[in-house]
Amino acid sequence: MFSVSAATLTVIWVVLLIVFLVLEAVSVQLVSAWFAVGALAALIANLCGLNVVWQIVLFLAISAICLVATRPLVKKLTAAKIQKTNADRCIGAEAVVVEEINNLEPTGQVKTGGNVWTARSADNSVIPKGTVVIVERMEGVKLIVRNKSNASF
Repeated sequence: MFSVSAATLTVIWVVLLIVFLVLEAVSVQLVSAWFAVGALAALIANLCGLNVVWQIVLFLAISAICLVATRPLVKKLTAAKIQKTNADRCIGAEAVVVEEINNLEPTGQVKTGGNVWTARSADNSVIPKGTVVIVERMEGVKLIVRNKSNASF
């Protein structure tokens, strides 16, 4: 096959170990931790005198085992978690206009669930103070509302 000295292999495994660790340290997600463990195993095998083929096999096998063993944990840690906010509870709820809603001026506030929100009219109508409205949706931090008497749900 090919012949590589033990000292050269030691340098190769140390360099790979450092590269994988640095790559892991600078990345936001787990991307190379498994390969760092595999490189460490291959480095130890090299220091114990195993030939290059066994070192490569050990590197690949340990990396694969680490990847398979930690996959459930990695999936759990990286899964997108939807964080519900109190805004979710506003949609479909009744609110009281505390400042006249006029989309052209841009003015308007409603109170719902004990909180005051900036509001806009869904149909661009002017809604006077004191009117009961229904929250249709949320756009950014504004509630889009419709006069309860005009709402068609």
